[in-house]
Amino acid sequence: MRKSKGLRSRSRYKLKKSIRPSRANPITRKIQVFEDGNKVHIIIDSSIQKGQPHPRFHGKTGKIVGQKGKAYLVGIKDGNKPKELIIRPEHLKLQE
Repeated sequence: MRKSKGLRSRSRYKLKKSIRPSRANPITRKIQVFEDGNKVHIIIDSSIQKGQPHPRFHGKTGKIVGQKGKAYLVGIKDGNKPKELIIRPEHLKLQE
């Protein structure tokens, strides 16, 4: 049988959630608003599959470029190549 190579393969420890975190999915994370030019950290919430970026981008920092519906366009550099990711606000955290 061939090994599965799906979107979430080889991410067992990266997308693991802690046991009983306080307030697992607060509504404030869904309704947070970002402005163009804000710096954000990409922190994937594995309990919400919608609008989730690829696990390779977990922990990276990018800049908000625009908005597409409820999601945001986040510009990052992957090596030397600039990329734009479409990510929902549940998976983003504002950089202080």
